[in-house]
Amino acid sequence: MPVRSGDGTGRGAWSASRAWGVVVCATVALVAAILSLPAVSGAFGAGGTIATGTESARAQSQAELLGVGTPDLVLALTVRDGGARPAVAAGAGVVARVMADEPGVRTVRSAATGDPWLVSRDGRTGLVTVSLSGSDADRKEAALRLVPKARAAAPGMRVHASGVSWATAEIDQQGAADLLRAELWAAPLIMLLLLLTYGSWAAAALPLVVAVLAVVCCAPLLGLLAQVTDVSAFAVNAAAAIGFGLSIDFTLFVLARYREEHAKGMPRARALDVALATSGRCVFCSALVISSCLVAVAAVPVPLLRALALAGVAVTLLAALAALTVLPAALTLLGDRVDGADPLRRLRRAPIGGASRFWRELARRVTARPAAAALGALAVLVVMAWPAGGLRFGAIDERTLPAGASAAAAAAEVRERFEVPPERVQVVVLERPDANLEEYTAAVARLPHVGAVRVVPTARVGEYGYAEHKRLPTVVLVAAAVGPDTAEGARLVDALRETPAPGSVLVGGRAAQITDTNEAVRGALPWVAVAMCSSLLAALTAFTRSAMAPLKALAVAVVSLGASLGLIVWTFQQGHGAGALGDFTVTGSLDASMLLFTLAVAFGLSIDYEVFLLGRIREEFDGGLDNRTAVVEGISRTGRLMTSAAVALAISTAAMTTSHVSILKLIGAGIASAAILDALLVRGILVPAVMTLLGPANWWKPVLTGRRRRGRHIAASDRRAAFRSGT
Repeated sequence: MPVRSGDGTGRGAWSASRAWGVVVCATVALVAAILSLPAVSGAFGAGGTIATGTESARAQSQAELLGVGTPDLVLALTVRDGGARPAVAAGAGVVARVMADEPGVRTVRSAATGDPWLVSRDGRTGLVTVSLSGSDADRKEAALRLVPKARAAAPGMRVHASGVSWATAEIDQQGAADLLRAELWAAPLIMLLLLLTYGSWAAAALPLVVAVLAVVCCAPLLGLLAQVTDVSAFAVNAAAAIGFGLSIDFTLFVLARYREEHAKGMPRARALDVALATSGRCVFCSALVISSCLVAVAAVPVPLLRALALAGVAVTLLAALAALTVLPAALTLLGDRVDGADPLRRLRRAPIGGASRFWRELARRVTARPAAAALGALAVLVVMAWPAGGLRFGAIDERTLPAGASAAAAAAEVRERFEVPPERVQVVVLERPDANLEEYTAAVARLPHVGAVRVVPTARVGEYGYAEHKRLPTVVLVAAAVGPDTAEGARLVDALRETPAPGSVLVGGRAAQITDTNEAVRGALPWVAVAMCSSLLAALTAFTRSAMAPLKALAVAVVSLGASLGLIVWTFQQGHGAGALGDFTVTGSLDASMLLFTLAVAFGLSIDYEVFLLGRIREEFDGGLDNRTAVVEGISRTGRLMTSAAVALAISTAAMTTSHVSILKLIGAGIASAAILDALLVRGILVPAVMTLLGPANWWKPVLTGRRRRGRHIAASDRRAAFRSGT
């Protein structure tokens, strides 16, 4: 996009004539968003972590109709004075009756029935398992209501709660509190960084103002979206933290170019025109690419991942909108006050808006030996990516909380003290059983890692919508001797599905849910990758007017993404350096949904910095510089800014690592490390080295003929003339 010239009648003048209107509208929107927060917060759901439309989901639905199924809430009751089995059974019976009378409860099973699977090995603890009805949000709210009532019904017993719904409730509550604390901790550090970068209180405050505006206004927008689809509170909180960093990134790009052009002597209105026509265009392109990546991820059939992606798209677009409208209006109204007193003027070595001597020298050294620099950077990135080869998918459960959290402690106690923890029970629904049922159960009992098998009574004919003339399916419960998120657990699920059975079989249970979710994610990954790459290539082709630059950007982004994935696996799956992040439970696997979301954001950020760097290098190249000089000049002009933007984003997201929820630690650490790695090693060394090696081929595009080619040539000449004249 050519820089508009001359009289200040471009975008900057448009903002000047309407600046007060833009600021007033933004203020009204912010106040309305703040006032609506209490109302919209109740619209957010729980966001299930299990894929929909799978065999395990159908098995769970069928089993619940029959009065069986994987419990949503597990209550462990222990007599305080160490009483024996009769007291435990009596207490479990009381709690079970109270639970059965509560709305939203589908089925209740308890140790009062004498079921040995519901009594601990020492007989001093009994379980009450509760299956709930409704959406994930309904089940979470029901769990929050039922646990206090269960404790009140058994005052002489210790009642510890676990299960998916209770864990979800604790994760949401803990995550919201942790994220609020993290952003309050990060804001002063970001303000200090911006003050060091821009030397003015007004200029340093503008990115934070834009960030607050985008994040707060995103909440009511997502509240409206929650009326038509499930948007979890966890997704809203996580997206807010990411949107805070993105808003600062976008604002820095525009603000830095504005101050650079004004420092050259250009009038403020025209400097704003140039900033919007150059860096503003980069922001627009980056927002489209990041949003496209997240939209592609939203196609994966996991409710929580879909909610995270939609929330990410909303906050990204709002951040770009605020940076391209509210920021220009604020700059217009502030005028010279934006460059107010610099409290750090005496410590500053380079003038505001000038090129960086450090980055210029680094770029010269890299471009002098591009092959060696590229190979060295690639070697480091490959080593960092190496642990990604051992990636293993798992699922979110109570272990994402600290070991001392009530849900995590209760779940650990059940695993340790009970022969058959509820999470290890596979639910097999035989839709048309016949006389060969005994042969089938005997075959299942012989499978590896099977501890016990039982056929359970199901709902009576006529209940839950079954007609009198229909023959009820049979439910077989299979107790596994291995955890649901282990490789052995997944193999057992496959074996159950392959075992010859009397009629069709549906296999459910926690292990089947995890297996099916991971398969759904793996199955969607090729389509997600194609969609992300296609949107990236299309956007960068239009942005750079080159066929080669987008391909190079895609290749570099993939390499950078591999290094980020390797760091995540090394830290969160293998547990290296866990103590530096405040300790968390290392499960030996990573939740597929959280990992995919983190990588999608990291991929988008990689392109964000690529767009900004390519845009500046292309400007220098169009201005008549040769390829290598354009690369050096582009790096020297953007290196300091990209570093500041990456550090600001890293501070915002790294603050999430202070959370007590391990999946928030993963998102924060993954995005922060990706931003720093990309801004320093990838954009500082690998990209200039590769662009130097490619030479003029960076800007190659298919040859045009005839009038269209002549028109493009004239347009390019006009751009070069405008660049040389400073307009």
